[in-house]
Amino acid sequence: MGLRIKELRLARNLKQCEMADMLNMERSNLTRIESGKQRPTDENLEKIADILGVNISELFDVTHIKSKDEIVNIITKMLPDFDEKELQFCYKLLINLKQLKT
Repeated sequence: MGLRIKELRLARNLKQCEMADMLNMERSNLTRIESGKQRPTDENLEKIADILGVNISELFDVTHIKSKDEIVNIITKMLPDFDEKELQFCYKLLINLKQLKT
C-alpha cells in the first residue's frame, strides 16, 4: 500500500513534504508509510485518499502492475528493507504457494 500511495502522490506532482503538511504529520512518518514500515491510521487513510483524489480501495490496487518483470523488480527492491523474521515469513509463504501449484 505504501508504494501505491507514493506512486499516486508522484503522479499528482506532490512533494512528500507537501503531502505530510496536508496530513498534519512529520515528513518522516509519511516516509515510513510509503516504505511500508508504518501503517497509516484509518483516519490518515481517509485523508490520504482525499488528498490524492481516490477511493480508499484504490490505495490497495496493484492491478496497474502488468508484467512479471515489473512484479519481480518491485519485490526485489522491497526485500532489503525486511528484517530476518519478515524474510523468513516471505520465504515460507512462497514455498507454500509453490506447493499449492503442484
